[in-house]
Amino acid sequence: MRNLFILSFLLFSCFGNSQETLQELLKTHNKERIPYISVQELAMPKTDVILLDAREAKEHDVSHLENAIHVGYNNFDIDAVAQTIPDTSKTIVIYCSVGIRSEDIAEQLKNKGYTNVYNLFGGIFEWKNNNFPVYNSEGNETDHVHAYSKDWSKWLLKGIKTYE
Repeated sequence: MRNLFILSFLLFSCFGNSQETLQELLKTHNKERIPYISVQELAMPKTDVILLDAREAKEHDVSHLENAIHVGYNNFDIDAVAQTIPDTSKTIVIYCSVGIRSEDIAEQLKNKGYTNVYNLFGGIFEWKNNNFPVYNSEGNETDHVHAYSKDWSKWLLKGIKTYE
């Protein structure tokens, strides 16, 4: 009987985790040493920030936030960013698909001496889910968003999911 209870608990736990919220997902994967900024705060007209896209080039080419600078993740070069943004007091917002890769990049910037670094809560998925515009590599507004993978695509609720 005890084994049946343990097995039932484990199965329920596994299925229960598949229903986690975005906040729970980020809490699981992030250390939360970088403060979040919400998509609503970022979208405010007077929000003056430098946007960095911590996704791979193929993701950025499908769509990105307007005026975002692509810095990537796998081949991120902190020295290249330091040359592009020499003022370490500038406000920088980093995003990726949901906010996990961007936290890693934000921590590197913080360690390099940048003092006003924020992670976009929910990333480009949350941005699009709130009906804010994204742009393709030609600079045109698009509904396509690179969904990273089939597993992660469940967090993208609006727009056209693209995988390549």
